[in-house]
Amino acid sequence: MKKILACFALLMLGGCFDNDADVASRNLSQAADNFEIVRRIVFYNGVTNDYMLSITGRCSIGSGTSAKSITVTCKRGDGRYLKHILGLSDNVTYFVEQMQDAKVDVDYYRVSFKPSTILPDLRMQEGK
Repeated sequence: MKKILACFALLMLGGCFDNDADVASRNLSQAADNFEIVRRIVFYNGVTNDYMLSITGRCSIGSGTSAKSITVTCKRGDGRYLKHILGLSDNVTYFVEQMQDAKVDVDYYRVSFKPSTILPDLRMQEGK
């Protein structure tokens, strides 16, 4: 609990000097990471000028296991999730397009408290 309060205090203190665009951008990113915003992620080959792959849906972008990869985690309509790990190269890049507008507050930071991520989900297996 002390860690949570310390993180919250740092967020509030660090955010005192942000402008409206920074707050809106952070809140939009958090909404997208909570699968509330539909995005389209397009992978583009700069040599051939072709689109290689397009992913559309309620997706979150994350850093991959290396500097040349990213992860795309998407929530399906049935409450299931898909994770894609995509490699990048000198010729391949990507862009992310937000497909719809979203209402976010520029006066307040958005804080998502999810007790399920703090409290572990313990699963016991019966011995053989």
